[in-house]
Amino acid sequence: MTYTLRYAAGSDVGRRRQVNQDSVYASARLLAVADGIGGQPHGEVASAEAIGVLSRLDADLRSFDLADVDLIEILSDGVRAIGDRLIATAEREPETRGMGTTLTALLFDGRQFAAAHIGDSRGYLLRDGTLHKITRDHTLVQALVDDGRIDASEAEGHPRGSLLMKALLSTGSGEADIWTFDAAPGDRLLLCSDGLTATVVETVIKDVLGAFQDPSDTVPKLIHLANEGGGPDNITCVVADVLAPARA
Repeated sequence: MTYTLRYAAGSDVGRRRQVNQDSVYASARLLAVADGIGGQPHGEVASAEAIGVLSRLDADLRSFDLADVDLIEILSDGVRAIGDRLIATAEREPETRGMGTTLTALLFDGRQFAAAHIGDSRGYLLRDGTLHKITRDHTLVQALVDDGRIDASEAEGHPRGSLLMKALLSTGSGEADIWTFDAAPGDRLLLCSDGLTATVVETVIKDVLGAFQDPSDTVPKLIHLANEGGGPDNITCVVADVLAPARA
């Protein structure tokens, strides 16, 4: 049995930034959030380049039956193409050298997802009432937690919480985490930039996702909550529901 996606995406500059450095893409096959790295030049260019590469990849896939291809290989090639694109852009436009972006993306074949993740944007899966964080932040603070040097409570609000250990960069990218997982009808997926998770706690995110409003209503609700929390950063979300085929 194959499933379909019902999805929505949205992005907002937030309340304290002048430029939205996030970019987003959503289709029946491919979902992605990219967050241009703050403090670096032209983060908005880097995130837009990343999403541009993936949107072209999605267009190329329209002529394929994804059940017959290797999802990990396709998504891995896409991530490498983003890295190559950032390097080429920086060579052509030297003022963009040093730019970078996070990326969290899902490629769907109707039964399975391939996921790619690098940086501190996040992916969540709500299944059977339980919210699962399916990505691991590539940050210094997360590395300290993993090493047992600080606990999760100390990680909250840590002064170096936004320091990335890996990202897609015009000067050479880190290696993305890439894996697959099976889809199930009733699954709800969230991809988001850290502008959401920095201000809205996971228990509230779970409650909003668990209300199972249409994704087109859920995405604005999440963005509104992040802005109500101060909106210190750009906020970008994709919400997607896995649907079983309708019975005849």
